[in-house]
Amino acid sequence: QVQFVESGGGLVQPGGSLRLSCAVSGSTSSIAIMAWYRQAPGQARERVASISNTGGSNYADAVKGRFTVSRDNAKNLVYLQMNSLKPDDTAVYYCNDLGGKWPWGQGTQVTVAS
Repeated sequence: QVQFVESGGGLVQPGGSLRLSCAVSGSTSSIAIMAWYRQAPGQARERVASISNTGGSNYADAVKGRFTVSRDNAKNLVYLQMNSLKPDDTAVYYCNDLGGKWPWGQGTQVTVAS
């Protein structure tokens, strides 16, 4: 079993930055690719970024150039640096593996508003 605890969200003005953290516990050796997802009210959960255990990353078009995903394998941590935030980035952010097959954590709320 694998568990995720997301943190670092908050209220930020448009153009601001936040850094999200995801603490991974349990059978972490079974996770080759970690991903960040977000879910806005009334919308489906979408994947915004992913990173392999060797550092290769991918991003959704909506966040490319603004978000950066990284991971610390020794500490079982995954990060999402979010810059130039927009109101459309408002959502609850979650981490999970690429397929989202482990139980979801509680997520962390990101609100971008002036």
